[in-house]
Amino acid sequence: MLDLELRNNPYRDDKVIGSCSVFGMMEMRGRCVQGQPVIEAMSSMKERSNGLGGGFAVYGLYPGHPSDYAFHVMYESTQGKELTEAELERSFNVVHDEEIPTNPQDGVANPPILWRYFVSPPPDDGTRFQDLVAGMVTRINTAVKDAFVFSSARNMGVFKGVGFPEDIARFFMLDEYRGYIWLAHGRFPTNTQAWWGGAHPFSLLDWTVVHNGEISSYGTNRRFVEDYGYRCNFFTDTEVVTYAIDLLVRRHGLSVEMASKVLAAPLWDKIDRMSQSKRALYSSLRRSYAGLLLNGPFSVIIGREGEMIGLTDRIKLRPLAAAAGGHTLYLSSEEAPIRLVDEDLERVWSPLGGVPVIGRLGEGISYDGEEA
Repeated sequence: MLDLELRNNPYRDDKVIGSCSVFGMMEMRGRCVQGQPVIEAMSSMKERSNGLGGGFAVYGLYPGHPSDYAFHVMYESTQGKELTEAELERSFNVVHDEEIPTNPQDGVANPPILWRYFVSPPPDDGTRFQDLVAGMVTRINTAVKDAFVFSSARNMGVFKGVGFPEDIARFFMLDEYRGYIWLAHGRFPTNTQAWWGGAHPFSLLDWTVVHNGEISSYGTNRRFVEDYGYRCNFFTDTEVVTYAIDLLVRRHGLSVEMASKVLAAPLWDKIDRMSQSKRALYSSLRRSYAGLLLNGPFSVIIGREGEMIGLTDRIKLRPLAAAAGGHTLYLSSEEAPIRLVDEDLERVWSPLGGVPVIGRLGEGISYDGEEA
C-alpha cells in the first residue's frame, strides 16, 4: 500500500491533484509525419500523469488499407477473441487481421492480447456502413466477455495502455508509424480505476477524445446519449464525450462549431445579450440538448478524419494552449511542450473558454475569439 501511495503521491501532499496531460499535432496539408515531437512533448509533462494511463491516436497511418475500417481490439482471454472474430466475420468482410506489433517495456505491465482487423466496406459505402461499424463496437463492448474494441475507423488507430505515455509509445513502437494528426494523453486516474481500456484516447469510428478534467454532469450526459442507443460501459466521462460529439455531428448533422456550443454552451446571461437571431439559435440549442451540457472543469482535444478540435469549459478551469508554426497546428495542456518541439512558432495564444480551435485540411485554422 505504501509503494502505491508514494507512486500516486510522491510528495505526500494531503490532496492528490489529477491534472492529466493532453497534446495534439496536425500537419495542415495532410502530410504524414513521425510522432517523435508528440512523444517528446508528452515526456516533458510527465508530472501531469502517474504511469497509470497513456495513449495516442494516429490519423493516416494505414496507407495500405486507406478505405478499410481498422478494428483495434483488446482481449483478456482466447475465448473473447474467438467470439469477437465470429461476430466480425458474420457481419463484415475481414480482409486482413494480425497481432498488433509490440515491444515489451519495463514500465508497461500486464498487457492484454492486442489484435487488429481490417474490414472492407461495400462499394456504396456511406452512413449505413458507419452505423453498422458503430453498432458492432457497441455489441462487442457490451455483450462479449473479455473483449474491448478501442479503435474502429478508416486509416487511423488508437494505441493505449497502463503506463507513462512515452513507455506506451515505445511499447507500440509508434516511431514506426506516420500520421498527419497525432493526439496524446497522460492519465492521472481520479474517479475510475487504471486499466488498459480506461486509458485515453476514447474512440468511436473516426472520433477520438483526450480529456483533462472532470465532467460532473456525467450521469445526465450518459442518460442522454443512451436514449439514442449508445452504451457507456466503462463509467468514464471521456467515453460519454466521445458519444456526445458523434451524436451531435455525425447523426444529427450539427457543425463542429455548433456542437461546441452544446457541449460548452454560453451562459444564459450571455445569450440574453445576443442579437435576436443568435439568441433564438443558442436558446434552442440549450433547450434541445440540455442533457449534453458538460459541467465541471475540462479541456479536450478531439480528432476525426481531416480535423482536430480543441475546447475548454466555459470559464476555463482547465488549461489549453494553441500554437501554429509552418504548416502545423498544436494544442496542449501547456505552452512549454509546444515550444520544446517547435522553436519557430508564428502564433501562440490561449483560447477563450468555450471557444473551439479547429484545424481542417484544406481550410486552415478556425478560431472565433480574441487572443488572451
